[in-house]
Order: sequence, then C-alpha cells, then structure tokens
Amino acid sequence: MAHDKHYDIIIIGTGAGGGTLAYALASTGKSILVLERGDYLRREKENWSSHAVNVEAKYQTKEVWSDKNGNPLHPHTNYYVGGNTKLYGAALFRLRREDFGEIRHFDGLSPAWPISYDDLEPYYLKAERLYHVHGKRGEDPTEPSASGPYPYPAISHEPRIQALSDDFRRLGLRPFHTPLGLQIDEQNPVASKCIRCDTCDGYPCLVSAKADAQVLCIDPALHFPNVTLQTNAYVEKLETSASGRDVSSVVVKQNGGTTAYSADVVVVSAGAINSAALLLRSANEKHPRGLANSSDIVGRHYMGHVNSVLLALSKCPNPTLYQKTLAVNDFYFGSREWDYPMGHFSFVAKLDGVALSAGAPAIAPGWTLGLMADHALSFWLTSEDLPDPNNRVTLDHDGRIVLQYTPNNQEAHARLTAKLKSLMQQQTKCDVHGHDCHQGLFSRNLFLGDRIPLAGVAHQNGTIRFGTDPNTSALDVNCKAHDLDNLYVVDGSFFPSSAAVNPALTIIANALRVADHLKQRLRVDTTSTAVTQPSALAEVR
Repeated sequence: MAHDKHYDIIIIGTGAGGGTLAYALASTGKSILVLERGDYLRREKENWSSHAVNVEAKYQTKEVWSDKNGNPLHPHTNYYVGGNTKLYGAALFRLRREDFGEIRHFDGLSPAWPISYDDLEPYYLKAERLYHVHGKRGEDPTEPSASGPYPYPAISHEPRIQALSDDFRRLGLRPFHTPLGLQIDEQNPVASKCIRCDTCDGYPCLVSAKADAQVLCIDPALHFPNVTLQTNAYVEKLETSASGRDVSSVVVKQNGGTTAYSADVVVVSAGAINSAALLLRSANEKHPRGLANSSDIVGRHYMGHVNSVLLALSKCPNPTLYQKTLAVNDFYFGSREWDYPMGHFSFVAKLDGVALSAGAPAIAPGWTLGLMADHALSFWLTSEDLPDPNNRVTLDHDGRIVLQYTPNNQEAHARLTAKLKSLMQQQTKCDVHGHDCHQGLFSRNLFLGDRIPLAGVAHQNGTIRFGTDPNTSALDVNCKAHDLDNLYVVDGSFFPSSAAVNPALTIIANALRVADHLKQRLRVDTTSTAVTQPSALAEVR
C-alpha cells in the first residue's frame, strides 16, 4: 500500500494521553500527524440536557462489544476530539507515593511500578498547571509531597457541602478539597469561563470551561503549522517492516477509503481497551499474537476500579449546584480495625430525577425520584481493583472487542461503603428534624442491571503494562514497546496497578514525561523556544 505521507511522529488518539503529547511536542518543529477516529463534539443545547446525556446517551458510542459469554456490551465511552476528557468529571488526583510500590490488599498484591513517585512528580506539577487544577496542599492526609503549590486555589464548598465537611472533621476525619480541573475564577466571576453549573460531570461543557484535552491541548497545538489533525480517521491496523522491528505503516479508514501513513515514531493512545485491540488486530507473521505481544501481556490485566454511587438521603433538601468539591481519603490505606486499603470517596455531580431514572435506584417509601434528587448527596466510592491476567481485552472472530472482567477486592469496597454509612448516621443534629434528618443510603446503579458495571470504562487502564522485564511487560520504562523500536503507548494502558484514584492526571503527567524522552530521541533542542510558540506552551517545555 502506497503511503500518503511520511511524518516524524504519528499520534493515534486525542485524549488525556495523546492530546497532551501532541501539545507537548507541537513546538518542536517536527511534523506531527494526530489521528482521531471521531469528530469534534458539537456544541449544542443538548450538551447540558440531562435527558440527552443520561437517558438517550447521546454522546456515547453506538459501537457494540461483547462480554466473555458473547452477550452484547454497550460501552459507556465516546469517540471525540479530546477523548473521554470531553465528558469526564475533571477530578485530577496524583497517585499516592505508596501506590508506586508493592501494596498488600485483602485480595492480593498490587504490584510495584518500574518508576517511582519522584520520577513522575515534576510532570505532575506541569500537568496540574496545564489542566488548571484547583486544590490546596496539606489537606489530604495521604497526599504525597509536591515541589510546588497547586496553580489555582481550591474551589469553594457550597453551604451543604461545607456543613458535611465540618461534620466529618468533628468525627475525626480530614476531608479535603477535591483537586479539580476547571477554568474557574471565583474571585472574578464575570471573567470566569466556568459558571459553576450542575451539568459538568458526565456532560460536555457548553462554555469550554472544563479542562479537557481538546480545549487545552489539541486546539493550541494546531496553531503550529507542523501539526495536522485528521478526524473521522479510524486506525484499522499497524503494519511492520520485513524485520518486524518497526511500524512501517499506519492503515487508516477514512471517508469510505483506506490510506496508509508512515512515521519515524508511532504513538498509540486510543484508551486501554482500544489500544490493546489495535495491537491485537495488527498481528502478522513476525508478531503472530499481535504487536508488542511476545510476552502475551497485551490485553491482559484490564482494570477499571471498583466503583459505586450512593445517595445519602436527608429530609432537608440539598440545594447545592456543584458538589464535587469534597473528598475523603482517611481510609485509603485502611483503618484501625482493618489493615488493608479500602479506597476513597468523593462526589459525583448533582443528580436530577431524570438522571436517577437512568440508574434505577431503590426508592425510599414515600419518595419520588425527583424528591430523592432534591434531597440527596451523591457520593462516589472508588476502591482499587487488582491486576488479573484473566481480566482482559480480546477480539472475536469478526475482530470485535470482547471485554472479560471478574471484579475483585470487593471486600475492601464493602468496608468502605460501611464506613460511609456509619459516618452518615453520626451526622450533627439537624435544627429542623433533629437526628432523624438522615434517611439512609441508597445505591444508584451506575448502569441498569450492574452494580459494578462492565460497560463503565471511564477509568480503564492496565492492558499494555510497562516494566523492565520483557517477559512480564509489553512496554519499557519510556512506554516504548519492548518488541519494536518505534512504537509507544501513552494512555492508561501502561499502568501496572490501578491505585484508587482517578487515572487521568497520571496519564497526563506520563505523557509529558514521554514527550521529554521523545524530544531527546528526535534530537530536539529544548533550550530554545520557537518565536511562533503560544505562551501557554512554555509551561510544559
């Protein structure tokens, strides 16, 4: 197949990994082709429609995968410029320092990473600056050390959330402000891009105030003439040279035709599931099990956390608009009663009755979904799931994605849930209803029929793990494939363990780290700055 054009770098995917990498390399002068299977997400009123987002699932892919039994699986993911950051909740946590080492859990071991927290820390700081992270150092009891402050102040609690924070403190906890990536200026609301609305988490941002990879990375990168973005460009497979040591062609389906591109360096960043599927689809004579897969690691050790949503119902209404500002990590590594990690709880965005109807919660006697929404605090609970080689991405005989996943470490999640229930039962006496204000916790299924949904892949990671041993990992410490000289992976695939906080900031920070490696590989002069470089890019050079 003839090549349409040769580039210095091809990046497949525009999310937290690929979008950030494109941004970090844009000022190098190298020719960069960025391929995105989707298009720009249309700005329209439905961006903020609960019915369109939660019931119609308007912005989710219509692609169908299957589970291990061959049943159809409708993944809750999307394909747009910016990837899943277009609809994420923008909670941007660093992994804990301990997460980079081996940790014993109730269900087994969480393995050590081949790099340390200190290796990634400078890039965490750059990532927080790039993605407008608001927070306050020193509040979180598990917080790792940092070489600088958060670039923006913590986003304030609204009164109901502040009261809950005060209650938690009275109970001996150390609640803290969730680190959030929003372009908000509470001191100058007239000039603030973010208007602090109730349609953020899970919604596209109609005013482009969410810190997403399209707004903050892809769009600025395209100011450089050496960067080209092609949308609606589905990468069908990667072909290799005769030796099998290099990716020689990136085969793209676009506008009803097929085109091949080549590059000195090819970077895959399609998300942990689709990146693994692409490497498996690209099997050839030299790589019969798929690219980068001599170790039989590709697709294995899929992780996505043990997650649940619990509604804390009170007789008093909860008028909060934006409630994601509070988080608790006191049980992240365990408690006095239990020596194993439990995880983390924070909040999802305020849910209305329409959103609840899509998640089928148990309804308290005498309550409607609308009333529940008006009177509920919506907690998000996350526990670490452990890497299991049998939790994996494979392809069926038609080349479609099969996702096999059996949850583990559920005892930790049950204990975290019990901790939250106990805390909510000890809430301060209400001035109106006395101690009877709290009505209990009600589980909202994240998706119909599944408490821990297979379809929920927002925190996907782990399918192409990095490491120092080619027998037990697919990538080296720079996220280059052991088996190929010019193939890299920079999305959440590289994670050896999932930790128990959102993976996005770690994906972003690692992309900045890999960008520095690629600048050295491509002999980029990092001491000079291009005259045409937008000032915002200087932060990540």
